[in-house]
Amino acid sequence: MKIAISSTGPNLQSTVDPRFGRCQYLVFYDSESESWEAEPNPNISASGGAGIRTAQGVVDKGAEAVITGNIGPNAMQVLAGQVRVYAGFNGTIEEAMQALKTGSLASSSSATVAEKTGMPGTGFSGPTGGGGGGRGGGRGRGRW
Repeated sequence: MKIAISSTGPNLQSTVDPRFGRCQYLVFYDSESESWEAEPNPNISASGGAGIRTAQGVVDKGAEAVITGNIGPNAMQVLAGQVRVYAGFNGTIEEAMQALKTGSLASSSSATVAEKTGMPGTGFSGPTGGGGGGRGGGRGRGRW
């Protein structure tokens, strides 16, 4: 089985990225041959539709499952019926692979975050964006 894992880096010691559509890397793992490869996510800086494009890329690569921290409704809609989704994982890529082997992952049937959650400045304080939580809430209203 070919599995796509959202990752913060290009190796097995990297952690599973909490964002799917804007993850830094995708690690593709083949459970039959136990081989893997990491690819930079070309959609990390997309102005919109990153989840949809990343999901379509995973489908195009022939993945049968996705392991990620969180996944939005648009990406989930693309993957529905084609790719099994395991969301909510927190750990390394290696731990994710092991969890899949032992059957300790529970599949997800719905999105775990709202639409556009992974976009910079929308409240998710990941590596590429602040939450805009300062005075003015990130709306250009930082005056006293």
